[in-house]
This record gives sequence, structure tokens and C-alpha cells, in this order.
Amino acid sequence: MADLKERLLPPKPASAFNLREAAGRPTASGRHPFQGVDVLEVKKRGQGLKSWIRVDTSGNSQVMEVDKFTMMRRCDLPARDLRLLDPVFVYPSTILGREKAIVVNLEQIRCIITADEVLLLNSLDKYVLQYVIDLQRKLTTTGAGEVGDVGEVWQSDNSDMNQRRGNRNFENLYSNTSPDYLPFEFRALEVALEAACTFLDTQAAELEIEAYPLLDELTSKISTLNLERVRRLKSRLVALTRRVQKVRDEIEQLMDDDGDMAEMYLTEKKSRMEMSFYGDQSMIGYRSADGASISAPVSPVSSPPDSRRLDKSLSMARSRHESMRSTESNTENIEELEMLLEAYFVVIDSSLNKLTSLKEYIDDTEDFINIQLVCSVFLSHINSKLSNKNL
Repeated sequence: MADLKERLLPPKPASAFNLREAAGRPTASGRHPFQGVDVLEVKKRGQGLKSWIRVDTSGNSQVMEVDKFTMMRRCDLPARDLRLLDPVFVYPSTILGREKAIVVNLEQIRCIITADEVLLLNSLDKYVLQYVIDLQRKLTTTGAGEVGDVGEVWQSDNSDMNQRRGNRNFENLYSNTSPDYLPFEFRALEVALEAACTFLDTQAAELEIEAYPLLDELTSKISTLNLERVRRLKSRLVALTRRVQKVRDEIEQLMDDDGDMAEMYLTEKKSRMEMSFYGDQSMIGYRSADGASISAPVSPVSSPPDSRRLDKSLSMARSRHESMRSTESNTENIEELEMLLEAYFVVIDSSLNKLTSLKEYIDDTEDFINIQLVCSVFLSHINSKLSNKNL
């Protein structure tokens, strides 16, 4: 039975034997290495399949199973960038422009944006689902009712969130920041920025609504319970201010760096690469039509001088044209992206000012409470001295 089992099972890799032998040998201290840890299981878990939501340029969505290394090759990203998208880890807000993708980590929205698609880890989080719905609505031209299969399924689960977002009126304020001529990646980035700014502004407004009545109650009645409630409120305020500040700094850093903004224009880079590829193909076709060999390099000695001069002139003219067009388009697109970022910089800066004003009000209230406590202690001390003197 054991021999039959060994013949049917695939051979074990050498690494598995090495790991098991190492796990079986005790160390100098007498402990067994990897005790309680299945190293093979941990390795397999890190390379397992994950469910992703894909939204293309037409607004169509689908769910697909992709492993980590396939996603790295698909988007040309290092492993450290994919860790930013893992909901298990907590990272500060980040927007990274790579060669073929934009990695976005803004509060609840963590996605990969390319020139052709947006990829998000499949999640039941309402903010992730709402991002998909908003992106589909922006990309589709048939109307708000037809937002794809994913939007139809999730629309009913997010009606309360849609109402809050409508009340905030961000779409009305910044409806002109994403015109039709903007490329796909900028539209997807705008939806992520809008979702993050709306989420943080909503939290700031809720904290503000909760703070002022609590501070008024504390000034009217100083008690241990009210002081503890204000202390917890201030802790939440500091944490929220730090998150808003990080998003603001990330947007400001992008606006200050023209190179980073130019790197994020993925559609332009893709079109330049395609045109360069087609140009090379046409040059190969020209050489083959002229009688030169395609399979072997053309010898400069055997080539006619006129043909060599013509090839050189065409190559120089094409490179000059591509360089001039790239410079002009990059300058123009940087201005468009800068205007887009500036619109949401104003939103997040307003939220930060709101939180800063609230913190100053809390600090002033605490100073007033401290003065009251000092005065009450001083008055009680004076009264006790007067009473002792009368006795």
C-alpha cells in the first residue's frame, strides 16, 4: 500500500525535504526550528489566488481570480506596491505613478489603474462597491441607470451612502473637473479622489456635530464623565487630522512634481510605444521592399550609400517629431492633471481647516476649564483659611 501511494503521488521537491529535515534537527539551544509553523503552508498562502474586480474603459466589470505574480507581470509592479493594496496591512495614503500603472491607496479605496482597466481587490466594503458604481457611471454614456452588472447588484445595498454623497454635493461642485477628453486613468483617479475626500469630509462633519454640544455641556457642568468624553473625542480628532493631512500632502506633492504627473499619463505613453512599434515595423517593411534582408542585419559596406542616408534621415526626422510631440503633450497634460488635483486639494484643505479650527476650540475650552478649576481650588483654599481664622 505504501509503495502504491509513493508511485501515485508526485515526487516531493528537494526544498520540502530540506525544510522537514531542518525542522527535525534541534538547534544548539535544544529548540526545534519552525516549531508550530508550517513553512510550506505559509509560502503557499502568500502565492495563492485572490479575487479581483476589473473595470475596463467601457465600464464593464468582471470578477477574476489572479495570483500575486501574475498581477505583478500584468501591471509591471513590484511586490511592495501590491502590499499597499492588501487590506490586512495599514499604510498611509499614497498615490504612486509607475511605468504602466498608477497605484492608489486613499483611505478605503485601494486600486491599480492602468491605461485599459482598473483593478481592485474584491471586497464587500461599501466604499469599494460604491467606487465601482461611480466609476461605471462616469464611464458609461447610456445613462445613470445602466452601470453594469456589478452596479445593478450593489446599488440597493448602498442607497444610504448615495443619499449622503448627494447631500454633500461634491459632484455638483466639481462636475467640470473631468471633461470627456480626459484619459481613462485620470477619470478613474478622480473617482478615487472624490471618494476619499467625501469620506474624510463626512467624518470631519460628523465629529464637528458631536463636538460642540459636548463642549458646551462640559463648560456648564465639569464632571469626570464629560472630561473623559472630551478626551476620547480629541483622540479621534487627532487621528482624523493626521489622515486628512496625509492625503493633502500626497496631492500637494504630486502637484509640485511635474515629472511625477507626466509619469501618470499612461494613455499617452502607451500610444507613443504603439506608434514607435508601428514605425519600426514600417521601416522593416520599407527595407524588405527595397530588397534588404530582414533576417540578417544589413551590412553598412554592402548597403547602397543613398539607402543608408535615407534610413538615417527618416530615423532622425521621426525621433525629432516624437520628441517635440511628447514635450508638447506632456506639458498640456500636466496642466490638465494639475487642475484636477487642485480641485480636490481645495476640498481636502477645507476639511483640514475645519478640523484645525475644531482642535483650537477644544484647546480653548480646556484652557477655560483649567482656569475654572484653578480658581475653584484657590477660592476653596481662601475660604478654608478664613474659616480657620474665625475659629
